[in-house]
Amino acid sequence: MSSSGLWRHRDFRMLWAAETVSQVGTQVTQLAMPVVAVTLLAAAPLQMGVLTALETAAFLVIGLPAGAWVDRWRRRRVLVVTDLVRALALASLPVAWALGGLGLPLLFAVAAVTGTATVFFDVAYQSYLPVLVDGDQLVDGNGKLEGSRAVAHVAGPGLAGLLLRAVGAPVLLAADAVSFLLSAWFTGRIRHAEPIPERTARRPLRTEIGEGLRFVTGHPLLRRIVGCTGTSNLFSSMTQTLLVLYAIRELGLAEVTVGFVLSAGAVGGLAGAVTAARFARRVGEGRAIPLSALLFLPFAALTPLAALGAPAVLLVVGSAGLSWAVVVYNVTQVSFRQRLCPPALLGRMNATVRFVVFGTMPLGALLGGALGTGLGVLPTLWIAVAGEGLAALWVLTGPLPRMRELPRPAAAAGAGQPAR
Repeated sequence: MSSSGLWRHRDFRMLWAAETVSQVGTQVTQLAMPVVAVTLLAAAPLQMGVLTALETAAFLVIGLPAGAWVDRWRRRRVLVVTDLVRALALASLPVAWALGGLGLPLLFAVAAVTGTATVFFDVAYQSYLPVLVDGDQLVDGNGKLEGSRAVAHVAGPGLAGLLLRAVGAPVLLAADAVSFLLSAWFTGRIRHAEPIPERTARRPLRTEIGEGLRFVTGHPLLRRIVGCTGTSNLFSSMTQTLLVLYAIRELGLAEVTVGFVLSAGAVGGLAGAVTAARFARRVGEGRAIPLSALLFLPFAALTPLAALGAPAVLLVVGSAGLSWAVVVYNVTQVSFRQRLCPPALLGRMNATVRFVVFGTMPLGALLGGALGTGLGVLPTLWIAVAGEGLAALWVLTGPLPRMRELPRPAAAAGAGQPAR
């Protein structure tokens, strides 16, 4: 099937539609929930850190066994159930607000529940695409999915910024609940019949988890990519924890302006989704990863520099450039590891990667909240910028800058040997 043929691939279209509608709603919530915390519940920097940490803490707590469980289950069913769980959890917030019972404890609980469901959804989601499409379509498929994510980043915050003034943040959270219901409906229409391993073939959970760990840690290129992504997520979580508070309280931007700034900046992510495959072909898959990571630091630096003047302009340029680099990086490295991994191991491989790269995010959120309280918001943002530079060193050193082609699946058998 040709690249353009993916749009004629019914099951891929259903997966793409589910991703798109869910991402738009999620982007609305990612602005609405911190706005609720800051403006309605008077959250302090440390409390913002706790809220952000709870959204990703499950990756650290249950990330590894989640992969083994997903490999034992039908992935489509996992996607549908976790969408429904997130819809119900988010729907509780506007209901509580209407009844006068909305508070930080409930906000924290919903963040923890939706974060746990997201662990299972993300592991199943990244493990499902290689089952639906051919191996040589993975880069194009991931590019299209990243494109929908980028469009959501463009449309979601701007839409949220407008609606925040019209209906208020609690009501917007209901929109995300509806988006997850639609996502579950689209995913449920996928016709692909996915076999699951026989129960008699199952081994102890510890053994199956160990296989995923050994696959990731035993491959020298995967080790560097995971190190880069995990370090970057640690420090970017510090920035994300404080961004809304920084923009509203220190830069003096209105909520609607923050929404438009995030939307305009996300255009870079859309450009990255469109150009990722072409960029990788031009410079080489191997080089595309360190080259895109090299751009993390200068664009991240524009966020604290916005305190010097022209805050909206600098935030837009920084966000756009960083989004482009991150999307190009993600499309290339995710496609590489999906192509490299045997299908039966996909869930555990993705869970192992996410355990590390998302497991650092709650730590970064708590660190950002603590440093923001002790040192101040602006110094903490500069520490996060320095961390982005450290993250890039993982892939700037080693063989990746000298590699045009990345190893194909046949190289997985010698995963413990240096890639050439």
